[in-house]
Amino acid sequence: MKHLWRALLLVLVLGAFMPSRSAAQGTQPQTGGGQGAGLQLGQNYPNPVSQDTRIPFVVGDAPGCTDPGRQHRVSLRIYNLLAQQVAVPVLQGDANAPIDNALLTCGVYVAYWDGKYSQTGEDVASGIYLFRLEVDGKPLVKKMIVRK
Repeated sequence: MKHLWRALLLVLVLGAFMPSRSAAQGTQPQTGGGQGAGLQLGQNYPNPVSQDTRIPFVVGDAPGCTDPGRQHRVSLRIYNLLAQQVAVPVLQGDANAPIDNALLTCGVYVAYWDGKYSQTGEDVASGIYLFRLEVDGKPLVKKMIVRK
């Protein structure tokens, strides 16, 4: 009986994070509200994660941006299966800034996560985690496996 409740909780959590099947898989870039604000979320690598990971994502109409000066509000967060926020990855490269309501122009980016809880700095436990990219209010979600 305990396993049934766990399975139901897992389905409910995944359903709340995934607005549609194609959007969750990141197979089709989504454009929003006629403004050309497309987005793509790649699978993290390496997966399963043993220490740290990188998450590729695309903001706007990259690589052929129609409006290169437009800034998009971008957030990337990592959650456990109880929908509790675990961490906010940083933008890999020059900025190394947390991707939390960051303003980014269209382009291809890579996020970096060290595999630790943001609040305590301790390694996360083994298990399944969800990472959620939100660009201008449009979300995409994928899952990753952490194996320590």
